[in-house]
Amino acid sequence: MRFTTLPEPLLEFGTGTHICPRAGIEQMGVYDKRDELRRTELRIGVVGRGEGVDLLDEWLAKCRAGLERKAGSKLPNLFRGFGGISPDHGFLTRIINSPQYTRTLQKSEINSALKLETRATRIDRAVALFYEQVRFLAENRAVDVIVCVLPNELFDSVTTRAEGEAADNELEYNFRRILKARCMHLGTPLQLVREKTILITKNSGDQQDPATKAWNFATALYYKGNRTIPWRLVEDNAKPPSCYIGIGFYKSRDGETVSSSLAQVFDEFGHGIILRGTPVSIDKKNRRPYLSEEQAYELLRDALEEYDRALQHMPARVVIHKSSHFRESEQVGFRRALEEKSIRSRDFVAITGTDIRLFADKNYPPKRGTLLAMSESDGVLYTRGTVDFYKTYPGMYVPNPLRITAYDQDSSLESLCEEILGLTKMNWNNTQLDGRLPITLECASKIGDIMKYVDPKERPQVSYSYYM
Repeated sequence: MRFTTLPEPLLEFGTGTHICPRAGIEQMGVYDKRDELRRTELRIGVVGRGEGVDLLDEWLAKCRAGLERKAGSKLPNLFRGFGGISPDHGFLTRIINSPQYTRTLQKSEINSALKLETRATRIDRAVALFYEQVRFLAENRAVDVIVCVLPNELFDSVTTRAEGEAADNELEYNFRRILKARCMHLGTPLQLVREKTILITKNSGDQQDPATKAWNFATALYYKGNRTIPWRLVEDNAKPPSCYIGIGFYKSRDGETVSSSLAQVFDEFGHGIILRGTPVSIDKKNRRPYLSEEQAYELLRDALEEYDRALQHMPARVVIHKSSHFRESEQVGFRRALEEKSIRSRDFVAITGTDIRLFADKNYPPKRGTLLAMSESDGVLYTRGTVDFYKTYPGMYVPNPLRITAYDQDSSLESLCEEILGLTKMNWNNTQLDGRLPITLECASKIGDIMKYVDPKERPQVSYSYYM
């Protein structure tokens, strides 16, 4: 066994590098400032009731002007102030919203939805109300992203059952997932916010301070509206150009049918391509889904063809991250696809949970980046833990490490873990630097949540912005 503490991966921004997304954007501007196709104005469509629209107007005004960091905090790097959204600072863009880009929900329609007897029928009605207004904006206004502001009572109504209310039918019903799936074909990403989230009061009782909310909101809005990336991993010229593929599984809405597989393809610059797989089998012993040899071959073949179509070249190296262990049939199928495309360098990596825990000699958990290598192909990696830059452990619960198991392996275990640690920082839905899962599997999980609601005959969107 061998202990190592991996260094915090660097991110690249407009004029330099930093380990922290917030500090990097604030000090050096977004990475894609050098992209001639980048939009310097983002037009924001808005759907909500009158009070919600007013709250969003006020929130956007605060985001433009900036918000001070958490009052009284002695952790300035963790609770960083938000410098605002403007054409000459940070995000280097202008946020535009106006009554022309706004569609207001009628209170009578909302009240009618609230009175429906079951949560499933309330969700169906709420989705229909928002969908009609989203469709109008997507088809008739040149907006880059649409913000749906959920009334507090409507959110409560579609997420919980009233006391004494009968349980829903056996199908899973989730308002957010259904709305995103229903609107996907319209071609404009959605950002959902609750009225209570953007209402800033001194006694709001929120766990997240306003500046942190603004960082996460603005970054997600920027990525969804611009379709480009605010930061990327620093390129390692010593490695061959690599493609990272995440494979996960999701259950159908009834929870009883055979699970389906999906793949998320990322290059080292953060571009993504999303695919939907085919129904898969379930292992009778451990009840875990797995791919047949032919399914593994077809999934990777299709992923590489989409990669080639998007980037007009094949990668020199493929890394497959999987949320379960690799069966021999899966490895054989993946190798067939790689050999067919003449790709020689590969790493098949299972990223799973573990009961193994490490304990530091202080009150804080082990440092993020702590690696216990148990063999050349098996280790335990802490992607969450104490962060020196924050001078604390920025979590509420004891962090759970990841078990990293390499099967078909051309890279060292330490190198694979360094990549995983870097890919935990490529989630544009969160600007805190210590994500738990690499974006390959984080994205695969979120895609599955939405994909189960997408009609099998419909071609799903290939951008992560429609699922986050």
